[in-house]
Amino acid sequence: QEQLVESGGGSVQAGGSLRLSCTASGRTFSMYGMGWFRQTPGKERTFVSVISFSGGTTYYADSVKGRFTISRDNAKNTVYLQLNNLKPEDTARYHCARDRRPYRVATNDDDYEYWGQGTQVTVSS
Repeated sequence: QEQLVESGGGSVQAGGSLRLSCTASGRTFSMYGMGWFRQTPGKERTFVSVISFSGGTTYYADSVKGRFTISRDNAKNTVYLQLNNLKPEDTARYHCARDRRPYRVATNDDDYEYWGQGTQVTVSS
């Protein structure tokens, strides 16, 4: 059983920055791709970014490309999401997730098995 705990959310003005962290409890963190998704009330969860097990491959949603950066530190069992130039439309609860299968990169939320509780990001104009 993997437990994921996010932190780093908050309230910022448009143009501001935040750094989200997600720390995993398991011993196999370095084998799995890790993703970030976000969700607002009444809407479906959407893909934000994913990083491969080694950190060598990353993908981003078009809406965040050039503003968000995903990274990971396998020694600390932690994945990060740096959010820059935030916009009001980035307001959401951000969740990290671990892939069901090792050694691949996936962008569909059905491909993820373990999820954190999320951290709220609120951007005001």
